[in-house]
Amino acid sequence: MEYPIKGSCQCGGVTYQLLEPPLKVFACHCKECQKLSTSAFSITAVVNADAVEFQGEMADWQRAAESGNINAAKFCPTCGNRIYHYNPNAPEKIKLKPSNLSDTSIINPIVHVWVSEKQAWYTIPEGVEAYEKQS
Repeated sequence: MEYPIKGSCQCGGVTYQLLEPPLKVFACHCKECQKLSTSAFSITAVVNADAVEFQGEMADWQRAAESGNINAAKFCPTCGNRIYHYNPNAPEKIKLKPSNLSDTSIINPIVHVWVSEKQAWYTIPEGVEAYEKQS
């Protein structure tokens, strides 16, 4: 894999470059991520905040997580695509939504979380770490 990898929202109003490999890629099966992705789970790439360069205007949204942490999000105000999530109390790491990347071959979750809420029809691949709630 060669870096940087370019990414963008659907309308192209927000663009970015991922400068280095993610620290971890995971799939979250919680009901909130199912709503976000309109699918069985959401895929997230945890990256160092300084490993991504963003261009374009982004809007903010946030909610309290079960843990009490704030789960904040940045998204394109025009097309609504989520770009990344973050915890305002831990700004050094962000949770990039990697389906926006031009090369999505890095999207191979090594961990599945919140499997207590996963869709019954989805089977987690053999040998992949899985946690009932957050890891």
